[in-house]
Amino acid sequence: MKLVGIAGSIGEESYNRMLLQYISKHFKDTVEVELLDINDVPQFNEDEDDGNSEIIQALNRKISGSDGVILATPEHNHTVPAAMKNVIEWLSNKVHPFDGKPVWIVGASYYTQGSSRAQLHLKQILESPGVNAIVMPGNEFLLSNAKSAFDENGDLKDQRTVGFLSMVLKKFLKFMKVIDMMDAPDPKNAHEEDMKSTNKVNTTVEGVDMDDPEWVEKAADKTHAASGGDYVKLDRGLLTVDQLNWFLNSMAGELTYADDNNQFIYYNKNADAAHMLAPRTPDQVGDPLEDVHPARVVEHVKQVIYALRTGQSDVVSMPAQQGPNQHVMHYYRAMRDENRRYRGVNELVIDIMPILKYYLAATGQKLVKDPDATPISPITGLDAVTGASAHSDPTADATSGASAAAAPEEEKPAAPEVDATSGASEETEEVAPTPAPTPEPETDATTGASEG
Repeated sequence: MKLVGIAGSIGEESYNRMLLQYISKHFKDTVEVELLDINDVPQFNEDEDDGNSEIIQALNRKISGSDGVILATPEHNHTVPAAMKNVIEWLSNKVHPFDGKPVWIVGASYYTQGSSRAQLHLKQILESPGVNAIVMPGNEFLLSNAKSAFDENGDLKDQRTVGFLSMVLKKFLKFMKVIDMMDAPDPKNAHEEDMKSTNKVNTTVEGVDMDDPEWVEKAADKTHAASGGDYVKLDRGLLTVDQLNWFLNSMAGELTYADDNNQFIYYNKNADAAHMLAPRTPDQVGDPLEDVHPARVVEHVKQVIYALRTGQSDVVSMPAQQGPNQHVMHYYRAMRDENRRYRGVNELVIDIMPILKYYLAATGQKLVKDPDATPISPITGLDAVTGASAHSDPTADATSGASAAAAPEEEKPAAPEVDATSGASEETEEVAPTPAPTPEPETDATTGASEG
């Protein structure tokens, strides 16, 4: 987990800053703590706050991007110091990074009270309208006699104090996980999946219309998103945004990301829609999933997402276009964070026929029909949820319900209706595969229900 820490003192020698530095150093194998500097924050003036001050925006980005915040407050005249209160004023007027953010309050003082009254006042400030932080209750860490508490290396001398600090930190990490799960969407069944993305999660960009065709550009501007040559630190890598784009666009397949709020937020644009297996267009990015699916298939999409969200399936797969020279597969994988919270669906669209042909050519084998084989459902990962038939129509895209068989040429509209999450065109041009051995009524490939 990644935390940020702010010391409420701007003095050159701050024991509260030393406390945060010790937490960052001593517990580095448990959590990453970045200390934020507030020394250059100007005095708050509402008339001068346009929300775009670089120093305030930097604090806003760091706090918003963290999993939680540690605030270390001294006690001045039985209350919070002016520097701490000043920063909170800036961060609760035009920008609100503390909103819904887990906060742990600690404090150090010269004498025996250990900043107890300042911590109480700070908790009241953080829970006020406009700030709306979620402060961990109880478990106060009050470091008294701070002048003698640290050794020459900045380490706490008393091991009982270190042990107590370790215990409270572990509780805060658990507290953050609980708050994170409280933020997660929690539909009770597939029908309740919110395809309009009307709720928000802690990664939702607010203040930009989801249906705006320039959502990417406007959301990037609002969040001061990294771009071009800016570096992005990944779990095991350091890449520029340009390098990330080159990397993702060179993947052997088409990738799509819809987040846990069911908002379509990314695809790797390595070709124009006309040349993609699953056509998508740049203006669709940012849309709620309901807006990028035909109305008749929305319930089927809900079933796929609900199965992934609830862990009933980690992967749902299904064929789309099929023919003697093409077999396009859609793989929907659940993405989860370190708390195992569902964070969205990663869709991979790939034609597996070239892989199959390579394997046969490289091994000198060929495909032959097995007269004893029992056909399985072409859709995997949904049977336990929907009861999909093992004899479901293999020509159907279970996300869009679109038939893989082409309509007569004269019946095709100029611009086929596109399922933008699965990318499946409502009219595909591939040859339909050989029908199943036993004729079945035309079925809905997600649920197995007869269309008739």
